[in-house]
Formats: sequence, structure tokens, C-alpha cells
Amino acid sequence: MRLIARAPDAGSFAPFGAFLQPPPGVGDRSVFSEWLEPVPGLSPSCYLNRVPASTLPFTVERVERHPNAAQLFLPVGVSRYLVTVMPPDEAGAPDPAGALAVVVPGTVGVVYHPGVWHAGIVALDAESSFAVLMWRGGAEDDVFAPIAPLEVHGGPGHG
Repeated sequence: MRLIARAPDAGSFAPFGAFLQPPPGVGDRSVFSEWLEPVPGLSPSCYLNRVPASTLPFTVERVERHPNAAQLFLPVGVSRYLVTVMPPDEAGAPDPAGALAVVVPGTVGVVYHPGVWHAGIVALDAESSFAVLMWRGGAEDDVFAPIAPLEVHGGPGHG
């Protein structure tokens, strides 16, 4: 399958999560606490991950989900990155036919709703780091599933 990456659009991304915008002005604050509500039996987790540089087109062959909690990514020194999400099919498995790919600028974060199927974060242009916040400690914190190769291409201005 082939998918064209788009620019971030809050409305089309809403079923999967949200884009986390920086504060509008100096001294302002953007608050995302509603995404990190405590989950009974789980503990907060905050870490930095480092991902290699990739280019478009990029092939996704495995997706993951976190059924117990939202997962929040804040870019740290990132130029731009690729986010690929998809809905579940009727059986709850990932449905690549409904996939959405977005090229996100490094000034914007992203958060996934609990249970959303998504590819691992993909740094474009240069090796990059992301701060990751979520609740962990459940039996199925991370669920992985293989998918048929999904080739993500850059759309206009996203090559």
C-alpha cells in the first residue's frame, strides 16, 4: 500500500490524538496535563528516546498501541518528524486502509489516545530525540502487530 503524508490538521487527527502546540507568546504556557491523568495501578514514566534519521519514502511494517494510557511525545532538537496512525478493524487489529501519515514540524508535539495503533516515531532530516511521557506497569503496556508494508511518501512540500 502507498500513503501520502500530509501537513498537521487537528480535525483529521482528533480520532487518534492531538498535536501539542507551543505557547502563543513569551511568558505563556501550554498545558497538556489532561492527557496524563493517573491510571489506577500504573506509574508515571518519562524518558528521552533517540531515533535515527530517516527519509521519505518510509516503509512501515509494524505498528504498536498502548491500551492503558495516552502516549505523549515532545520533540527535543528535532527538525521535523513523521507520525503514522491507523484505526482498528472490527476485530481490533490495525487497519492500514484507514491510515493517516503526517509530517510534523519539530516545534509541535504529539499525543496518542490510549489504544491508538501507530508506527514508531520517525525523525526526518537528522538523528533526533523525543521526551516521552505516559503511564506504565500494566500487563499489556505495549502491543505490537505486523502489517503489510505501507509505503509513506511525502506530499507537496513534505518530500
